[in-house]
Amino acid sequence: MKSNFKKTFGGLILGISFLLGIVVMSSTSAQAQYPNWDRNRRDRYEQDRYRRDRDRRDDWWNQNRRGRRDRDGYRNYGGSFDLRQTALNAGYNNGMEEGRKDRRRGERFDFRDEGAYQNATKDYSSRLGDRWIYQRYFRDAFERGYADGYEGY
Repeated sequence: MKSNFKKTFGGLILGISFLLGIVVMSSTSAQAQYPNWDRNRRDRYEQDRYRRDRDRRDDWWNQNRRGRRDRDGYRNYGGSFDLRQTALNAGYNNGMEEGRKDRRRGERFDFRDEGAYQNATKDYSSRLGDRWIYQRYFRDAFERGYADGYEGY
C-alpha cells in the first residue's frame, strides 16, 4: 500500500509540474509573436502627444501674442534675417537627419534626447546675433524636421 501511494503522489506532482510548464511556455511564445506591438503603440502615442502638446503650446503662444507667426509657420523671436534663416535651415536639416536615423534604428519618437537639439548651436556664429534667439529658432525647426524625418518624408 505504501509503494502504491508513493507512485500515485509522485505521478500527480509530475503531472502538475508538466501542465504548469506548458502554460508558462505557451504564454512566452505568444508574447514572442508580437515583440514590437507595445513599442509601436507607444511610439504612435508619443507622436500624437507631441502633436497635441505642440498645438496646445502654439494656441497659448498665439493667444497671448508673445510671438507672431511668419508665413512659414515658425514663431518670430526677433533677430536678423540671416540669424533666423540659418537657424531654421540648420535645425530642420539636423532634425530630419536624426528623425530618419531613429526611425531606421527602431528607436522611439523623442527629439529631446538628441544632442543637437539640446545644444542647438550648429552653424551658429556670434556675427549672426544673440545665441538664445538662434537656439529658439533652431529647436523649433529641429522639432518639425525630426517629426518629418521620423514619419518618412
